[in-house]
Amino acid sequence: MKRSADVSEIYIGVMSGTSLDGIDCVAIDFSTGHPAILGQHSSALPNQLKATLAALCQPGADEIERLGTADVELGRLIAKNCLKLTEKLHLSSQQICAIGSHGQTIRHRPDQENPFSLQIGNANIIADLTGITTITDFRMADIASGGQGAPLVPAFHQSVFAHDTKYRAIINFGGISNISLLSPQSLEPKQTRGYDIGPANTLMDQWIQQHRNKPYDQNGDWARSGKVIPELLETLLRHEFFKREGPKSTGRELFNLNWLNPFIKKAYPSEDVQRTLLELTAVSVKNCVEKELARLAFDETLYICGGGTFNGFLLTRLKTLLPSFIIEKTDAISLPCQLVEASAFAWLAKETMAGQPGNQPLVTGATRPRVLGAIYSA
Repeated sequence: MKRSADVSEIYIGVMSGTSLDGIDCVAIDFSTGHPAILGQHSSALPNQLKATLAALCQPGADEIERLGTADVELGRLIAKNCLKLTEKLHLSSQQICAIGSHGQTIRHRPDQENPFSLQIGNANIIADLTGITTITDFRMADIASGGQGAPLVPAFHQSVFAHDTKYRAIINFGGISNISLLSPQSLEPKQTRGYDIGPANTLMDQWIQQHRNKPYDQNGDWARSGKVIPELLETLLRHEFFKREGPKSTGRELFNLNWLNPFIKKAYPSEDVQRTLLELTAVSVKNCVEKELARLAFDETLYICGGGTFNGFLLTRLKTLLPSFIIEKTDAISLPCQLVEASAFAWLAKETMAGQPGNQPLVTGATRPRVLGAIYSA
């Protein structure tokens, strides 16, 4: 975590994910070629802002007013977190090249006639309050070129996690689970692939918030107390999203309680529903990995990252369902699992500032590589 005396390529990455669990900020030094984490700062979202953002993910009254207010409030909160990180590391704004802020996705519609993806967290506010150039709106350039705009992290995964000679798989467990299929470093041209798998934490979090007033199921303990409801699991797995080939992406707009509730019978104990939602995550990942294993000879280790890696019961189920794999957190290959996504947006900011493409057309379905993001000068 110590900074060298001659750092000249420090970027801050900021991630506020589908789970709405908080803001992660990480400072990365890229001066040696491989990302070195200098430090991080995380904070939970205030309950009222979290509720506002969750509501904005679905159509509702007075959306423009609520969106505008939340955009500014979240921008101020992101700036506050970035400033706390720079203070912690004794860094001035002049020492930071840029902030790459993912922002909070409130609507992701890549498959409709006029596709778009909207993230808020006002970059003008962030740049003004921090004095640091800020880059946001990473998804729309890819969508403008016919892509899904997501997932964007496989390009970063390829740059930092790829094996010299073996194909490697990275699974991210955020609100949504996604897979990155990485080419060996020795292979040219690289054939990085990836796509969203389905819900990871988002349904489990929403269910426990509704029924136990808790932000998430710590260690999966509540799910562990329940039993799988076979008919519910089968019904949920029949959704067409799980059958589609990539490129594909999804979000809270699809996988939410409004989608889930019509399938819930009154006789179902709430802990059994939670157990079934955890199994939905585990089985959808298992099905995905087995399908990809038929195409490529993976490294025997499956690397995982994201907030879901701290759900001990989910990891137990994955190890049971995928017995031929060793399942490890990305900590084993250079980056702490909870900081991978924020680190990715520091890297994407670096690529943007260098005028380099940040998307992977094989992943998103875009017609060509694109430089991503809009730059807001300090």
